Amino acid sequence: MNAFSKSISNQNTVSIVLLITRLAVALLMLNHGYPKLTKLLAGGEIQFADPLGVGVTFSLILAVFAEFLCSILIGLGLFTRLATIPLMITMFVAAFIVHGADPIARKELAILYLVLYIMLFVFEGGKFSLDYFVRGKKA
Repeated sequence: MNAFSKSISNQNTVSIVLLITRLAVALLMLNHGYPKLTKLLAGGEIQFADPLGVGVTFSLILAVFAEFLCSILIGLGLFTRLATIPLMITMFVAAFIVHGADPIARKELAILYLVLYIMLFVFEGGKFSLDYFVRGKKA
């Protein structure tokens, strides 16, 4: 049997890949979200991009919500599909608005995250997620 011709039909294999992806993307994004959280909680004047015109403080709050809180939810596999939505919006804004005029090298990380969040939105958390247990193992 050719190793490249085997289809991925084993649900455990798919769920393990989803688990690894969820944990990796959550931990990596927390490296972006935690510094923003500390900036928000530090008080004082906030200097942050305001690409949507909602004010720098509210823009920072939205980024912290997505990059910190939603990343924790994705890592746990809890409300996975719902948690990807703010992250997809944040990565879209980062790639195509904040870095819209920049070369591709400057926006490629946001695009890569965006693609991973789209994948998690479509496939959700898999069998090794809290979503799976919350739904009574029907996921």
